[in-house]
Amino acid sequence: MAELFPILAVETSGTLCSVALCFDEKNFIELNYLQKHIHSQKLIGMIDTVLKTSDVELNQIRSIAVSMGPGSFTGLRIGLSAAKGIAFGAALPIIPVPTFDAFAHQIAEYLPDQSRFAIAVGANIEESYFASYVKKENKVETLEELKLIEKNNLENLVGPDEQVYGNIGRHAELNMVNSPTAKAIGEWAYLYGQDLLTFDYDYLEPNYFKKFIVRAKR
Repeated sequence: MAELFPILAVETSGTLCSVALCFDEKNFIELNYLQKHIHSQKLIGMIDTVLKTSDVELNQIRSIAVSMGPGSFTGLRIGLSAAKGIAFGAALPIIPVPTFDAFAHQIAEYLPDQSRFAIAVGANIEESYFASYVKKENKVETLEELKLIEKNNLENLVGPDEQVYGNIGRHAELNMVNSPTAKAIGEWAYLYGQDLLTFDYDYLEPNYFKKFIVRAKR
């Protein structure tokens, strides 16, 4: 595990643009920018700022963890493109991180054992990405695998006492973000992503999960 550190972690699947440098399992620096449509303007500068603030050179990084989706089509492409560019130039491996799993891991840190919860993030006007989990003995188990659902069917999939995180469903207005932070991306990478580490990242593509169909106006 130590050979993965320092890990540069990138999260751009939602409104949050987030970069972190994880030095080990406990120490990290993170920079977050919460604003729509700023990933292409801010991401590279944020990476540079995190490295300079940490007094770490690019050649000292050992791996890059990047959020793979599902999420924003544009955001995911920006994050992965930046990760590939840095990885290629510095001959670094990439760890592709499933966004919902990292988000569930982050959420579970603040919940008591045996808590059941769901994540629902809007995919379009009518549909939402959805998955549900339970925390057991400080680990997260998946109850319902990631899938696409009709937004108006969400309440039929969760129990009355089951908290829903993301930007869809009950109390959605209380959630500030609908994606994990970069620190959570890096943490999931070193805890669970070692088998996903790859230098063959030319063929890595974001997990859009749904097909994008262009509808012509009638």
